[in-house]
Amino acid sequence: MKRLLTFLTVVAAIVVSGCKPSAPDSGAPSGAASTAGGSAAKPLTIAFLPKSKGNAYFIAARQGAEQAAKELGVKLLYDGPTEPDPAKQNEIVETWITRGVDVIAAACENREGISTALRKAQAHGIKVVTFDADALPDARSFFVNQATPEGIGNALMDEAARLLGGTGEYAIITASLTAGNMIEWQKAIEKRNAEKYPGMKRMALRPCDDLKDKAFAEATAILNANPNVRLLMNICSPAVPGAAEAVKQAGRAGQVKVIGLGLPNENKRYVKEGVTDTVILWRVVDLGRLTVHAAAAVARGELKPGATEFSAGALGTFKVIGDNVLLGEPFKFTKDNIDQFDF
Repeated sequence: MKRLLTFLTVVAAIVVSGCKPSAPDSGAPSGAASTAGGSAAKPLTIAFLPKSKGNAYFIAARQGAEQAAKELGVKLLYDGPTEPDPAKQNEIVETWITRGVDVIAAACENREGISTALRKAQAHGIKVVTFDADALPDARSFFVNQATPEGIGNALMDEAARLLGGTGEYAIITASLTAGNMIEWQKAIEKRNAEKYPGMKRMALRPCDDLKDKAFAEATAILNANPNVRLLMNICSPAVPGAAEAVKQAGRAGQVKVIGLGLPNENKRYVKEGVTDTVILWRVVDLGRLTVHAAAAVARGELKPGATEFSAGALGTFKVIGDNVLLGEPFKFTKDNIDQFDF
């Protein structure tokens, strides 16, 4: 009888235990809402993909992204190639698809190359936005654009023309011949050149792979092959100090002007020495911050097609043109103001 009672007690305990609601699955996708008990949803996971994670430009963007993540209460993942590498970007996107992140925010080294992977992410329910350099439009919801290609191209070409008096030879050093944003900037520069400054002639277009040392080598080669080049226009941030160092070592400071898209801290020395005349850029920290705000808003259904403006909290309200969220107009850093900035 005692054995029978013990057996029945065990069976009853098992039945009671089996009728209790099971605990929530800790492996639920990030951002998925809990159904039992009405508990709060997990925070969004936003994956932030730079072209190269060691580039000072993207380190500055990351600072803004992390600031926005704290403001919004979201989880931020940051990963990218150590040097610009489209294949490595694709691998990282595939990893994030497997992990089940909520949003991917990507700066695309090769727009065609990464778009297939980003479309796959969308097919798995992951939202996609791009920043700095766009993918193909069907591979993302919105592009957080630092400025329009026309705004950037016009600013660079106008400054080059001002320094050369509207005539003379110049050369461009870019990061990559395949980066979508730089291709668009080059087109805008060429258009402005043809329409407003027919007396100016571009003599070379060389890639530096987003590397300062390679930019130095390319600038040196350009100056040796084109002795009449009077200005080096650099459209990626590592190229500006690289080209400035080449001009300085060649003993041609003042004879060959240096301008470009760069970070104040990387160029202060050359600007103060008179080697670099003008650095043109936008507030890169704000670009990263705005990107994460936009990514979260897309994931939450707050930023939708047809929007004409977007509020990013304390950062401010920004124009939306089509599927582009615009940070604003480029800014010129010169000897007169560059000490006011620290990034």
